[in-house]
Amino acid sequence: MKQKFRAVILDFDGTIGDTRSLIVRTMQQTIAELGLPARTDDECAAMIGLPLKQTFTELIPMDDATGDRCEAVYRRIFTVNNRPGVVPVFPNVIETIRRMHASGLLVTIASSRFRPSLTAFVEDMGLSAYIPYILSAADVEHAKPAPDMVVKTLADNGLRPDEAVVVGDTVFDIGMAHAAGVKAVGVTYGNGRREDLTAACAEWVIDDFGELCGIVGCMPNSR
Repeated sequence: MKQKFRAVILDFDGTIGDTRSLIVRTMQQTIAELGLPARTDDECAAMIGLPLKQTFTELIPMDDATGDRCEAVYRRIFTVNNRPGVVPVFPNVIETIRRMHASGLLVTIASSRFRPSLTAFVEDMGLSAYIPYILSAADVEHAKPAPDMVVKTLADNGLRPDEAVVVGDTVFDIGMAHAAGVKAVGVTYGNGRREDLTAACAEWVIDDFGELCGIVGCMPNSR
């Protein structure tokens, strides 16, 4: 199968790992502890993909200092909630990442998550050997949907924009890709909606991670 790209840049939350329940529960506990106006689970989930502080400042009107408190409280509660096995991997993710790696594709991650939890998740999922390059929120000046993570990934790995593709579940991922001149794949099983991914002009929208093989050029998952 002819390869169309040299690299695949993956989002983590909602694309590789099903972190929605963990994130939303921790957000709701943070909101309750700080006595902030209530928000629904769906409203909280819609913020996934943004930098941590911004998930709260976008969700609830607040000043900068309150945003900092939200971030600090969230991190404290998250360390309690994040137990081994609490974040499952989406179907066909591990197998497909292995196939992409075996096909010679560079598989990377660009996530708004901070590095300690991100690398811990990747290690726990047994993916470290297949994903040699990871960028977290702290590694760039501007987070999604700014293009910084993609631009840095391309520069650090000697890639042209047409040689890479971004895969993510939200419009923030699609916006980041396009701002860097890179094509994007939207996945429908995470935190975003098909209609939003389509409206954001994702070049491809897929329902299963395994469908990536037909886009990037690697051996498809066996059934």
